[in-house]
Amino acid sequence: MPAADDGDPAEHFAIRAINDVADRGYDTILSLKFPYNQASFPAPGSPQMAAELARLDRVLPTVMGKVDIMTIGNEPFIESLPAERDQRLNAFYETVARHVIAHRREHCGAGCGTRLYMGALNRLDLPDRRTPAAERWMTFVRETPEIDGVDIHPHLPAPENAQAFLDYILPRMRAGQTFLVTEFSLVWHWKRHLEDPVAADFAQRHGFPPGTKVWQVIKAAIDEPFPQRTWRDFLTSSPWFTSQSTFLRDQMRLYRGTGRLAVATYGFKQDDLMVRNFGPDKDPWLLNSVFATYTVKPRGEGLSAPNYWLGAFKAQQRT
Repeated sequence: MPAADDGDPAEHFAIRAINDVADRGYDTILSLKFPYNQASFPAPGSPQMAAELARLDRVLPTVMGKVDIMTIGNEPFIESLPAERDQRLNAFYETVARHVIAHRREHCGAGCGTRLYMGALNRLDLPDRRTPAAERWMTFVRETPEIDGVDIHPHLPAPENAQAFLDYILPRMRAGQTFLVTEFSLVWHWKRHLEDPVAADFAQRHGFPPGTKVWQVIKAAIDEPFPQRTWRDFLTSSPWFTSQSTFLRDQMRLYRGTGRLAVATYGFKQDDLMVRNFGPDKDPWLLNSVFATYTVKPRGEGLSAPNYWLGAFKAQQRT
């Protein structure tokens, strides 16, 4: 949302891109991101809140009725000051949501093609994240008829932790509401293994010294992208990775099995933030991606190499 201050939102690359693919017949989801992790939430009725709503009034006409789903918020319990993850967070997002609802009613009408969700909740597998503010978040979702449901981001240390997300949200939604899973991964499982030594046979075959650690191999691939066979050999020689080979299939089965899933999406490509200053403390998002844009040599001009997950990802499109 702060980018709305930089010029016409219709010319922002993200809005241009999403409207372009919508025009070509693809289904689209747009999340409205409010980064308040370094500043306090504006209070309802304040000049600061008026400025935030003015940003919304510049953005909403460019996408309302064009995108299929609009998520109000991205990761509110991360994109906020820790001390303000309380009723102040709720008051802010509820004010924003009511403004979006009013805009849709006034400018898009009863048959508007854009559905509204509140998003997204993180780490509901941890008891300390199931706070009074999270409870109020779900109460607002349930009691606001214009909201179709809630978004969740199950980034997990183990696949079985995803169940806690469903156990939390499903009983707190009204009948007929659905949920989104616009991000999910095993990033916290991968991170636990960055300091592991790589398999000895992999190190020997590919010229790494004995005892080379996982993060050092990833850093080497970032610095000089590997041939696809080498990157795949690195992953498939790692039991901590191959033990999770059915993750996409199993997670989609879990979400679909509720009968309440609207849409799930998965990380498509590595980006520059994932590879910047990579080291043992870096969150290894790049291991999730369907395409290995930065760690594997491209197949040709404009053709990124597939990552390990491409086959599983394609299989889910056929399910």
